[in-house]
Amino acid sequence: MYEKASHETHDPKRPRQLLLNKAEIIRLTEQTLRKGLALPVLRMYWKKGRVKVELGLGKGKHAADQRQDLKKKAEQRETDREVARFKQGR
Repeated sequence: MYEKASHETHDPKRPRQLLLNKAEIIRLTEQTLRKGLALPVLRMYWKKGRVKVELGLGKGKHAADQRQDLKKKAEQRETDREVARFKQGR
């Protein structure tokens, strides 16, 4: 809880309402448990003084995709180091 906030703030641990109907909740639960899909937050926005959350279903990356991304990151890191070294005049 934020120490400098007013004494009238809400309880951060209060239960939250999930505004989905029962069939939607069951469908999302089954897909995350059976198929191993993830339920990431796609975006959050304010509407009439409330925070709305847009959810999505998605699969994780395969090992080959992860290796490619790690390789790209390593190459970008090396490039950035060389550029920084060049700019310093070494």
